[in-house]
Amino acid sequence: MKQKPLILVTNDDGVTARGIRALIEFMREIGDVIVVAPNQGMSGMGHAITINSTLRLFEKHSEEGLIEYSCSGTPVDCVKFGVKVVSPNRKIDLLVSGINHGSNSSINVIYSGTMSAAIEGAIEGIPSLGFSLASHNIDADFSSYKEYVQLLANKVLDKGLPKGMCLNVNIPNLPKVEIKGMKVCRQANAYWDENFDERKDPFNNSYYWLTGQFVNLDQGADTDEEALKNGYISIVPTKFDLTAHEFRKELEDWISAGK
Repeated sequence: MKQKPLILVTNDDGVTARGIRALIEFMREIGDVIVVAPNQGMSGMGHAITINSTLRLFEKHSEEGLIEYSCSGTPVDCVKFGVKVVSPNRKIDLLVSGINHGSNSSINVIYSGTMSAAIEGAIEGIPSLGFSLASHNIDADFSSYKEYVQLLANKVLDKGLPKGMCLNVNIPNLPKVEIKGMKVCRQANAYWDENFDERKDPFNNSYYWLTGQFVNLDQGADTDEEALKNGYISIVPTKFDLTAHEFRKELEDWISAGK
């Protein structure tokens, strides 16, 4: 009998979040599932790892085809635990991260713990996907998107992904019947125009909340933001090489001219 694929599931919203609970159920219909996820919310952690304090791993649940752990670390720590500690002797065939509560399109991919976990999977050589829903509603219904999530997971299991690459998948906050389909996109050129809201505690000491407004500078028809706005699931092939290759030659000319 053919062995089922082994799927590592993680997120940044914490092991009890509705998004990851839905994702676990979707993946159990495809393969054997290992869950290693933060024991609390870790949104906005990006690619942070824990190096200045201890890490703890707790087994939460185990049954045939499923074992769940919570981790005191970041989403990237969770991936490392999954690969190096939980399953050191059996190759992980697929990593799925999410389903995140909130979009990780455009510049958000830089800050996202959800996508950093997927990128870490790619670094480890595991075909990886990050899933996000453009809704912060704590009661969001993730079950409607099962068909799309499973389709993409099965495709990646079947076809694989180029080395060092993962998929950033964002789902518009729409009923399933209103989703027009899926589009392969590029990351929109956008940024957060941020401020710090100063407030006072009961002792008249200042404290701050980060606030900001999302500014989209990119009206291209092929961007993730445009796809989401028009009712499509956006899929952006994403890699961790941050080299600005298009600038290398000009930079070399600068350096050569300075000799």
